[in-house]
Amino acid sequence: MFDEQLRGVKDGVFDPLAQLLQSVSPWLFSAAGLLVGLLAAVVLWQQQYALGFGLWFLNRVFDGLDGAVARQCGKQSDFGGYLDIIVDFIVYAAIPVGLAVGRGETAVYLALIFLLSSFYVNGASWMYLAAILEKRKLAHSNRLTTITMPTGLIGGVETIIFYTAFMFFPSYLVWLFSAMGLLVLLTIGQRLVWAWGHLGTTDDGRLTTNNQ
Repeated sequence: MFDEQLRGVKDGVFDPLAQLLQSVSPWLFSAAGLLVGLLAAVVLWQQQYALGFGLWFLNRVFDGLDGAVARQCGKQSDFGGYLDIIVDFIVYAAIPVGLAVGRGETAVYLALIFLLSSFYVNGASWMYLAAILEKRKLAHSNRLTTITMPTGLIGGVETIIFYTAFMFFPSYLVWLFSAMGLLVLLTIGQRLVWAWGHLGTTDDGRLTTNNQ
């Protein structure tokens, strides 16, 4: 929800660091982010929440640096963006799993299932929509000129806030997992409404389908 508004702040923080690190290949930051993200999940499993938060913070730093360094040294690539999202998805799944296993409570496991299920549907909701928008941009450039997703309740900033709360308040994981899952479902609903308004019907009013 606040990703676009805070983009300038993010660039202001990471661009100066990226200038100092231009000699480092961007993919190394992605690899480092994956490593510390998985380590965060392991230590959170062991209920070492302060250390887990520190590793999670490093993961976010590396996640910001890979793209910033790539832009600074002119090494942006489609593969780099693809690698970045794969790493994010792995870490976003591993951390709540580590937290839930560490607690070992049935209610936490059930809330975890709900949260990860919402992530599963959410992935389809924005990835397929992004592909459709890209297709429409190429085929109908006068109608759609960007593949930027419509603003939703849960984005990158909100994910950072929730995951940080998971680590600071592990006794409330059931409520936090459930709250985030519900907000993710509302975000999916927002995308469906947006897509219906922009993509849902043909010019003569007929409902379109995925094979048209």
